[in-house]
Amino acid sequence: MSEKIVSSISSPALKSLCADIAAVSRQQKAWTVNDWPQKQLELLADAGVYRWFVSEEQGGFGWTADDIARGYIELGAACLTSTFIVTQRVAALKRIASSQNASLVDRVLPVLLDGTKPSTVGISHLTTSRRHLKQPILSVQRDGADMIANGMAPWVTGGAGADSLLLGGVLEDGEEILFMVPTTAEGIGIEPGFDLVALSASHTGVVKCNGVRVSPEMIVAGPKESVLASGKGGGAGSVQTSALALGLAKSAIDFIERESEKRSDLKSTHDSLQQQFDLIAEETFAVAAGEKAHTGELRADANSLVMRSTQAAMIAAKGAGFVEGHPVGRWCREALFFLVWSCPQSVAEANLCGLVEVGS
Repeated sequence: MSEKIVSSISSPALKSLCADIAAVSRQQKAWTVNDWPQKQLELLADAGVYRWFVSEEQGGFGWTADDIARGYIELGAACLTSTFIVTQRVAALKRIASSQNASLVDRVLPVLLDGTKPSTVGISHLTTSRRHLKQPILSVQRDGADMIANGMAPWVTGGAGADSLLLGGVLEDGEEILFMVPTTAEGIGIEPGFDLVALSASHTGVVKCNGVRVSPEMIVAGPKESVLASGKGGGAGSVQTSALALGLAKSAIDFIERESEKRSDLKSTHDSLQQQFDLIAEETFAVAAGEKAHTGELRADANSLVMRSTQAAMIAAKGAGFVEGHPVGRWCREALFFLVWSCPQSVAEANLCGLVEVGS
């Protein structure tokens, strides 16, 4: 096996991979909707990162959930944008790997694992308030053995850089299905990504379906009620999200540590943030391993740390950090992402309490 393949969390290749990705990301000064982290994604695919999430029997490396959390922290610290894209590709991959449609799994899973023909997901509307609309935002009608999809998936990451999409639709009787379609399928319209406060280069935007025909061979799961309750995938407020927040916090804390070598007044700030990071990371790994229950408190703690550590890095960087192109400015914007991404009500309320409790 190539030394560049990251087959285990203890592999020296992981450190090398993250160093390479971070180096490429530092060179990419612009992170707009006109940019795309192609090189970073190629490095991740070549290193076998997509195999972390699938058993050896299915061609993966079979990493444990706590090791995956450790890996996500390292990748998130190297480049949050490309790691976020990976989480959405992995969400599709895991749904495919757990599908009961054996022919689809045999046909699609190998190219998802090697990263040559990635897929991404458009299923968030099945879990948000949009699912309670009178008219489903993405509806599916039966047409003989096939189904016809109309509507839109409002939040799809990296659609233009994917070969296929895993979408969720609602039938007339309220049952739901997950289905896969090529991005080149007739009736699929991938709109330009939103101009976001941060992570615009992830190309997150709307995918429209206009009479898209879905054959039985492309059904991933369903029809059934609450189709996302079965199969595998990261849920709202999942450990995966906390791990990425910790990854971004790690970038900021490491920056403060480097600055403290020149300015001793920053040492206590670094040491305090590092101690908090270690405690939250330890709890994250315990939750991922099933040793502790997952609560919104963990996610809220990770959110708090990433907000405070990136702002501390801005203070350490002084005016230079406020100039466009400096990584600290980007980290501060990226930290805001965790206030809205996969953020259930319990976490939002905890975030709000943390923001108003001082001086109340």
